[in-house]
Amino acid sequence: MIYPIVKFGNPVLEKPSEPVTVFDDELKKLVADMFESMYAAHGVGLAAPQIGISKRLAVVDITFKEDPEAKLVLANPEIIHTEGRHTQNEGCLSIPEFREPVTRARKVTIRAQDLNGNVFERTGEELLARAFLHETDHLNGKLYIHHLSALKRDIIKRKIRKLVKAGEW
Repeated sequence: MIYPIVKFGNPVLEKPSEPVTVFDDELKKLVADMFESMYAAHGVGLAAPQIGISKRLAVVDITFKEDPEAKLVLANPEIIHTEGRHTQNEGCLSIPEFREPVTRARKVTIRAQDLNGNVFERTGEELLARAFLHETDHLNGKLYIHHLSALKRDIIKRKIRKLVKAGEW
């Protein structure tokens, strides 16, 4: 099932998510639906709050279906180490049509649980590191625009308000 992506302005995007505590068939179905929804939206990462579900759960595939081994399920992820700095244009499925340069760590180690509740650690660089940070931010109620200057953030919010008013958001 493809879920619609929740857009900026929905309160679920700006509040911390609840931990995943049950690892069952229902969770497996949700994860499968999240991958399907992410691919349909042409994304490389998707957090549960982006489909209106306040759970600490995210899926990532920076290869966009090219490498089935690259599909990652992150339940209750936490960033345990970062290193370096890297600035790159970043966008978000919940803030479509907007992209801005965001500086994040170049290398990131994450600790999370898989679909069965097993704890694992994974280190990613460049795009994978950015995806780890971006999706973990979502689970903490933070969006990439919170990493921008107040001025840039206000400009984007103003443009979104105009789109909402015009019925285009």
